[in-house]
Amino acid sequence: MKVLVAEKIADGGIGLLKEAGHEVDVRLDLSPEDLCAAISGYEALIIRSATQASREVIEAGTRLKIIGRAGVGVDNVDVAAATERGVIVCNAPTSNVVSACEQTFALLLASARRTAQANASMHAHKWDRGLFAGNELYQKTLAIFGLGRIGGLVAKRAHAFEMNVIGFDPFATPERAAEIGVKLYDDIDEMLPLADFVTVHLPKTKETIGMFGAEQFARMKDGVYVVNTARGGIYDLDALADAVRSGKVAGAGIDVYAKEPCTDSPLHGLEQVVLTPHLGASTKEAQARAGLQTAEYVLMGLEGKMVPTAVNVPLVPDDVMTAVKPFIEASQTTGVILAQLAEAPIESLTVKVLGDLAKNDVTLLGTAALRGIFSLSSDDAVNFVNASYIAEQRGVSVKVEKSTMRSEYANKVCFEARAGSQVVEVSITTSGPGEDLRIVSVLGYRLDLIPSKNILIQKYVDKPGQLGLIGTILGKANINISTMEVGVKEEKTRMALILMNVDEPVPEAVRAEIKEAVGVTEGWFIQI
Repeated sequence: MKVLVAEKIADGGIGLLKEAGHEVDVRLDLSPEDLCAAISGYEALIIRSATQASREVIEAGTRLKIIGRAGVGVDNVDVAAATERGVIVCNAPTSNVVSACEQTFALLLASARRTAQANASMHAHKWDRGLFAGNELYQKTLAIFGLGRIGGLVAKRAHAFEMNVIGFDPFATPERAAEIGVKLYDDIDEMLPLADFVTVHLPKTKETIGMFGAEQFARMKDGVYVVNTARGGIYDLDALADAVRSGKVAGAGIDVYAKEPCTDSPLHGLEQVVLTPHLGASTKEAQARAGLQTAEYVLMGLEGKMVPTAVNVPLVPDDVMTAVKPFIEASQTTGVILAQLAEAPIESLTVKVLGDLAKNDVTLLGTAALRGIFSLSSDDAVNFVNASYIAEQRGVSVKVEKSTMRSEYANKVCFEARAGSQVVEVSITTSGPGEDLRIVSVLGYRLDLIPSKNILIQKYVDKPGQLGLIGTILGKANINISTMEVGVKEEKTRMALILMNVDEPVPEAVRAEIKEAVGVTEGWFIQI
C-alpha cells in the first residue's frame, strides 16, 4: 500500500514501512490544498503537529485506512470525520513521556534556582551572585495534577530529590497512587495550600482549560513555584502573571501555550518566569521513538489488526486485551457467518459470554462481530473504528450479556442475530496453542468444528443414507470434503444439521442437486 509521510519522522520508521513492502512517499511542507489533492492516492498518512488532517483532507482521502500522529496529542486531526469514514487515528503516546518528565524537572530546577536569569546575567558580563539565591527541592511538597504516564514518572523522580509528593487525579486508583508513592487527594482546594511546587500533567479538555485561575493561585502557599509542560491554557496566564507580580508565585516554568507559536503573552518580560518554546518532546530520543512507534502502529492498521493507540476506538487495558484477544478475530469470523445465514438484513445482535472471559469488558467482541456482519454489505471499509457507527446508522442494536458460569467449555461466546422473523445463532470457543476458532453450535445444533474458508451447511430429515448421497454428489462434482460434523439438538428431532468444510466453492447447481436428492429444508454455502 502507499503511505504519505507529510512531516519528518525518524529514518527507522520509514525503513520499517518499506521493509514491510509498502511504498513510502516523503512530501514535506505540503499546503492544505496540496495535501487534499495528493491524499486520494494513499492508504496511510503520517503527520506530526504542523499538518492539519482536516475533514476536507480526510474526505479527499478515499483510500485512507489510518492516520498516524507521530506524537502524543491529536488536536490537529478531525477525529470525528475520520471515525465516520472508518479511518483509524493513532498516536505515539509513550514516545515522549521520559522527555516531558525531564523537561518538567528542568523547569522546576531552573525556576527554583533562577538558572536562566543567572545565565543571562553572565552573558551580559556581570557577576551578580547575590541576586540569584533560590530554593531547594529537598523535603519540599510537590503537587502533581494528573497521574498518568508522565505524572507517574515525575512522582518517581521527585522521590529521588526526597520530596513529599501529593497528587490529584479523578481517574487514579488508590493502588496506582500507592505504587508511585503519591498521597492522593480528591479535593483541589484542600491540596493547593500544601504545595511548594505545582506541576500539571492533564489533557486539554473543557474541564481543564482555565482550571487554575485567580481563585486557585490565591489558595496556594506564598512563594509557590508552578510548572506546565502538558497543555497550554490549563493556567490562566493573566491570573498567573498577577500572582507572579504580587509575589504569591515566586517563579514559573512554562513550556506550552494556548496558541502556538507564542511570542507574546502576559508572562513575557517577567524575569521570575522561565519560558521555553514547547520543548517537552524535543529530544533526539523522543523524536526517534515517535517515528518508530507510529510506523509500527500504521503497519498494524494497514494489516487490519487492532491498533493499541487508536484514539477513536475505546481504550482496552492490557490485561483485558490479553484475555479477549483470542476471541476478537473469532468473533469477526462469526459475524461473517451470521450475515450469510441471515435471509434479511440483521436488525439486532446479542452477544452472550460464558466462563472466565465474562470477568472482563467484552464489548469489543460485539464490535468485532459487527465488523464481520457489515463487511459483506458495505461499500466502505469496515473496521473497529466505524463498525459501531455503521450499526447506529442502520438501526442495528447490540446487547452484551455475561455470566461467569461455565458451560461445557471454559469459555464460550454465543451470538444471536435477528433478521426480520428469523433468528440465527452461532456459538464459538477457541482452543489449542494457536487459539483456533471452534464452532460449537449453529442454529441450536451442538457440534464441534474448526471452520475452513468454504463451509456447506445442510439441514434435512435424518435417515440412513443421507450423508452418502451428499458425499456422492460432491464427489461427482470433484469437490473434496476435508472435515465435517453432524449437529444434534438436546430435544429429540428428526432433523439433522451437517457442516462440511470443503476445498472449493459449491456451485448453485450442485447444491440444488443435493437439495433434490436429500430433501434439504434449509441450506447455505458460507465463505469466510
